[in-house]
Amino acid sequence: MSGRVARTVLGLAVRAAPWSLAGVLLTAVLGAGSAVTAAWLTKTVIDRLTAGGAVLWPAVALALVGVAATVLPQVDQLLRAELAREVGLLSQDRLYRAVNGYAGLAPFEDPAHLDRLRLAQQCGQDTPVQLVGSVLSLCRAAVTVTGFVVSLAVISPWLTAVVVLGAAPALLAELRIARVQAAVAVRVTPLERREAFFSNLLGSIQAAKEVRLFGIGDHLRALMRADRRAINAIERRAQLRAALLQGGPALLSAAVCALGLVWAVQATARGVLSVGDISMFVAGVAAVQAGVASIAQSVAVAHRHLLLFQHYVTVVDTRPDLPQLEPVRSVPPLRHGIELRDVWFRYSERHPWALRGVDLTIPCGRSVALVGLNGAGKSTLVKLLCRFYDPTRGTILWDGVDLRHLPVAELRARVSAIFQDFMSYDLSAAQNIALDGVPLERIRAAARLAGIDDTLAGLPRGYDTMLTRSFFQEPETADDGVILSGGQWQRVALARAFLRDTPDLLIMDEPSSGLDPAAEYEIQQTTRRHLGRRTSLLISHRLNTIRDADEIAVLADGVIAERGTHASLLAAGGRYASLFAKQSAGYVGVG
Repeated sequence: MSGRVARTVLGLAVRAAPWSLAGVLLTAVLGAGSAVTAAWLTKTVIDRLTAGGAVLWPAVALALVGVAATVLPQVDQLLRAELAREVGLLSQDRLYRAVNGYAGLAPFEDPAHLDRLRLAQQCGQDTPVQLVGSVLSLCRAAVTVTGFVVSLAVISPWLTAVVVLGAAPALLAELRIARVQAAVAVRVTPLERREAFFSNLLGSIQAAKEVRLFGIGDHLRALMRADRRAINAIERRAQLRAALLQGGPALLSAAVCALGLVWAVQATARGVLSVGDISMFVAGVAAVQAGVASIAQSVAVAHRHLLLFQHYVTVVDTRPDLPQLEPVRSVPPLRHGIELRDVWFRYSERHPWALRGVDLTIPCGRSVALVGLNGAGKSTLVKLLCRFYDPTRGTILWDGVDLRHLPVAELRARVSAIFQDFMSYDLSAAQNIALDGVPLERIRAAARLAGIDDTLAGLPRGYDTMLTRSFFQEPETADDGVILSGGQWQRVALARAFLRDTPDLLIMDEPSSGLDPAAEYEIQQTTRRHLGRRTSLLISHRLNTIRDADEIAVLADGVIAERGTHASLLAAGGRYASLFAKQSAGYVGVG
C-alpha cells in the first residue's frame, strides 16, 4: 500500500508542476553541496593563514558560496510555494472528481467514510508538497552527511563511526513518533468534524434564529469546547510521549559531540591535527549529527504523511458504490412504465425495514400519487426510483429492465424532481435554477412556470442577484445579496424541476408544502398544465393537491395499504378516507 501511495504522491507532483519540482530538487542538491564546500574552503583558508600561504582565491570562492547559500533558500521558497499551489489544485480536483463520482447516497451517510473524507481533504492539500519536501530534505541531508562523513573519516575513522552510530537511535525514535502522530490524526478527526459542525451552527444564518430564540448558543459553545479539550488532551499526551522518545537519543548525540570535541582539542594540542583540521572536525561533527537528525526526521515525516495519505488514495480509488449489472443497457424513452416488484429496503442491517414488499406500477403517461403519514417510507421510495440506493430485495424495472442494468447518469438524465428537502444554494438566482450554462431564456421559462420569474427579474441585479448574504455580490464591493422567503425558495426549486422540458419521470415530493393557500392553488394549476400526460409521481400530505391523480397509493409502515382513485378510496372508507375527512374538517395533524 505504501508503495502505491508514494507513487500517487510523486505522480501528483510530476503532473502538476514538473518544472517547479525539478527546480526544488536542484536547489536542494546545491544547498547540500554548498555546506560541505564551505567547510572545506574554511579549512583551506585557515590552514593557509597559519602557514602564510595565499588565501585570495579560496576566500573569494568562500564568499561566492556564502552568497549562493543566501540566495538558494529564497529561490527554494518560491519554487516550493508554486509547487504547493499546483499540487494542491490537482489533488483537490482529483479528490472531488472521485467524490462527485459516488452514484449513491450511502457514502455520505457513513460516519467512518466522512471521517476518511475529512482526512483526505486535509492530506490532499498539504501532504503531497510536504512529502516531496521531506524527500528533498532527506536527499539534501544525505548529501551533506555523506560529504562530511568522508571528510571526518580522513581525520578519524573510528570517531566518525561513533558519531554516525550514535545518531541511529534518533531514527528509530522518529519513526515511532510518526506512527503515533498518524494515529492521533485519525483519532481526532471525528472530534474535529463535530467541532466544525458546532462552529458552523454558531456562525451560520441557517441556525441563527433557533440558536437565539431557544438560547442554545452557550450549550453549543460548551459542546464545541468539550470537543476541543478532548482534541487537546489527545495531542498533549502524544507530544509528551514524543518528547520522552526524543530525550534519550538527544542526550546520546550530545555525549558523542562532547567526546569528539575533547578528542579533537587534545589531538590538536599534540600536533596530530592542524587548526584547520579542528575547525573542519568541529563543523563536521555538528553537521553530521544535525544531518542524521534531519534524515531521521525527514524519514519519519515522510512515513507519517504516507500513512495519512492512504486515506486520500482510498477515497480516490473507491470502487463504485452502486453496482452496474451486465449486460449494460442504454436507457430508452419510457414507453410502458416503471414497476416496483416486491421491493424491500432498509438503510443497513442495524435499521428497521423502511419498505416491506412494495408492489407499485407507474404507467407511462399517467400520474400516481403517494400518500401516508411521516415515516411511512415515501421519501425512501423516491430515493430508490432515482437510484440513490438499490433495493435490499426485489427489483425496480424501467420498461421491464432492472435499473441496475442501466447507466446511472443516463437514467437520471430522464428523471426530474423536486425533493422535500430541496437545496438553496448560496449562488445567484440563475445559478439556483441551472448551474450548467443553460441560456437565460430557458431559465426564465422554467421560472415562469413556477410563478417566480417576476420576483427574480425584479431583484437588484435581476437573475444575477445572489440569493444569500453569506457572500458579497462581488468580492471587491459591499453589495450583498437578498434572502428569499420559504415559499419563494419552493418556487425556485420547482423551476429547477421544470427546467427539464421532457423528463420521462417527474417526481414531486411535497411541491407546495411551503406555500400559502393562494400560491398552492396557483402552483397546483400550473403543475397540472405542465404535467399534461407525463409520467409523474406526486407525494403530498395535502390530499386536495393529489385528488386528480390517475391513481393514489396509500403507504403505511412500509407497505402499500390501499390504492385506487380519489373517489374509489373515499368510497372504500379506509385510511385515505379517514385522512381526507380529517383534513376536510380542518385537522392539521397528519403532516
